[in-house]
Amino acid sequence: MATKLIAFDLDGTLTQHKTQLEEKNRKVLSELSEKYKLVMVGAGSCMRIFKQMNEFPIDIIGNYGMQFAEYNYDKKELEIVSNDTVPVDREEIIRRATLIRDKYNLHDFAGNTMEFHDSGMLTFPVLGTTAKIEDKLAYDPDKSKRRVMYPYVKELFHDYNVVIGGTSSFDIIPGKYGKYNSLIRYADKHGFKRDEIVYCGDDYQPGGNDHDVYVSGLKFIIVDLYTNFEDIIRKSGLI
Repeated sequence: MATKLIAFDLDGTLTQHKTQLEEKNRKVLSELSEKYKLVMVGAGSCMRIFKQMNEFPIDIIGNYGMQFAEYNYDKKELEIVSNDTVPVDREEIIRRATLIRDKYNLHDFAGNTMEFHDSGMLTFPVLGTTAKIEDKLAYDPDKSKRRVMYPYVKELFHDYNVVIGGTSSFDIIPGKYGKYNSLIRYADKHGFKRDEIVYCGDDYQPGGNDHDVYVSGLKFIIVDLYTNFEDIIRKSGLI
């Protein structure tokens, strides 16, 4: 069946981690938007993703599906349409974070040991909540360090979904949320069938935040590096 909906990861797929969308990839998205419905499926909040994309007009699934936003073309602004929250036992979460730091000798960190998001989602920042961006980018770009830790972090947070996020952290997501589940919710709402969906992502290996989509059976385009995005899309035949 013909493709009608294209979904995207952001960091590593369209941009460098935590950096603005470059004009080259913005033009590719604009070209795709003339033929398909586009949606972002992100780890961060919808508004953070929107700003990182320099307010490109696109619907956004944020916080692994805990937040949904739709772009209003008349008002030329992003509108939050749902925003789920779950309660968190902070004392228990900090106890678990301390166990991770003790096991892997991660006591040299800046700021707080754990980041608590308003949604109830958690981030375990290996370098701490106020680490410098250059240190974060350099820490574990190939995820090899965190893949060693991943089984233990996953075991400790057995009541959450755990993914290796960015270059220096773990995203810890309340159980029923995730990229695949949220994308299917979006597709169902807007009338798209599963075989009409294409997903573009870079983080598809076990522990990666695109892995649940990769193993779901949806058509998946691997973007090995965001600077190759245009070439990969054109070779795919989508444009």
